[in-house]
Amino acid sequence: MRQASVVFGSPGGGHQVLSEITFDVPEAEFLCVVGPSGCGKTTLLRLLAGLIPSSGGQVLFQGHPISGPSRDRAIMFQDYSKALLPWRTVSGNIAFSLEACGIAEPERSERINVLLEKMGLEQASRKFPNQLSGGMQQRVQIARCLAQQPKLLLMDEPFGALDALTRQTLQDEMARLALEQRMTVVFITHDLEEAIYLGDRVIALGTNPGRVAEMIEVGIPRPRNQLETREDRRFLAHRHRLFGLLQGH
Repeated sequence: MRQASVVFGSPGGGHQVLSEITFDVPEAEFLCVVGPSGCGKTTLLRLLAGLIPSSGGQVLFQGHPISGPSRDRAIMFQDYSKALLPWRTVSGNIAFSLEACGIAEPERSERINVLLEKMGLEQASRKFPNQLSGGMQQRVQIARCLAQQPKLLLMDEPFGALDALTRQTLQDEMARLALEQRMTVVFITHDLEEAIYLGDRVIALGTNPGRVAEMIEVGIPRPRNQLETREDRRFLAHRHRLFGLLQGH
């Protein structure tokens, strides 16, 4: 992003949501974005997805302006109950992404089977979303996004509605996948500890309007561990810094 801004409403009396946002996301980086409610985190993600245009500045992907959605960028939302197609099975929901990308058989079935195994969904492949727990539904969402083999994965508070144990399990799954597949991820969260645990860097957004208040290099080696990492002095220092920073916004 280069000095990217978003204004909703008329130019003369509009509401500025984001102001002069500038940052890069290198290939294979896991970038987390935190900030108080209303700071524009989701708007920033929608910009990167090409779902809305910027009001000023530039939003680029691999050096080219983003003009709309693309199969190179996949987006995952928090509300799994609305994100999955209720009339399709687990396999059918994953297949939907491949159908939209024009992936034909037998490659379609091959990708589905690989993802079912990778995400621990083999025994649930013929189940419908309403037969799954929240954590399992989010696994299906992740698998559906990965099916199209995106170059950039955008995640909007995907684990926010889950219980603590399920959330930590999926954090570890996501961290493992990102490391193994060298995925580039932009991950929105309101949870400071989640951002530090998952991220290579953390961007903290300020408010009124949303802007980059600070960018933190996490600097904790991978793979990480839920117990040891959260007790690491660097983790605690980052948490203290982010909490103090966002308290002032």
